[in-house]
Amino acid sequence: MPDSFFTTEDQWFRPTSHTRGPWHEEQCHAGPPTALIARSIEQLNADQKLVRLTVNLIRPIPFEGFSITAEITRQGRIVTTSAANLIDKHNKVCATAVALQMTPQPAQPLPTQHVDYGQHAAAATGKFPIQKTMHDKPSFKGDGVTVKYPTGHSHEPGPTIAWMKTVPLLADETPSAFQRICPLADCGNAFGRNAEPWDVNFMNPDLTILLHRDPVGEWLGTNATGFWEDNGIGMSDAQLFDESGSVGRALQTLLLRKV
Repeated sequence: MPDSFFTTEDQWFRPTSHTRGPWHEEQCHAGPPTALIARSIEQLNADQKLVRLTVNLIRPIPFEGFSITAEITRQGRIVTTSAANLIDKHNKVCATAVALQMTPQPAQPLPTQHVDYGQHAAAATGKFPIQKTMHDKPSFKGDGVTVKYPTGHSHEPGPTIAWMKTVPLLADETPSAFQRICPLADCGNAFGRNAEPWDVNFMNPDLTILLHRDPVGEWLGTNATGFWEDNGIGMSDAQLFDESGSVGRALQTLLLRKV
């Protein structure tokens, strides 16, 4: 089995089987490509912290591979904005992204809200929330992803708290904290789903990740809830955390279609 989500060839990223999405065997799960977009933006500006990333998924991300371009759109002393495009082999843009980076300020004692979700060691290993895919090929839910659930939570539909650990983004590189949480951040619609995908499709055309601090450790957590409306539009809202508490939030707009 591969030991990462991608391999590289020049500026071309080739997905491994861990990156294949649930909907089609020739399309990627959006979480790992989002991490590569974060990587490209962080490489542009290593002096400031990536705080917010919004990815618009305008076409399926091809399993055959893609490249990423990125540029700084406004360089600031405290706040910098950037943009990125994910491009397929036909030179078509499959995803666009905008990002916000900020300069960390000197440490100072400030009041905040503390949220405690416990420790991953106290949770039980369980199934990835989506067990059936629309194909029979190895995919994101396979050996590259390990999931644990605290007492009272499981892979069944409904608001869910879960821990997740994944393989690295690239085999020869240690991912940043922001890159590491991207695959989990894109799973909010799965963990917090209100029905199974063979009854209702809940695809997300975007993903926004906001981190107020760097997550620590290999095991990262989500507290995900799905808000589904009769007009076919929904939202996944997931608080992201590590063993010390909240690190940020992930939001996904959902397109809902009954099967």
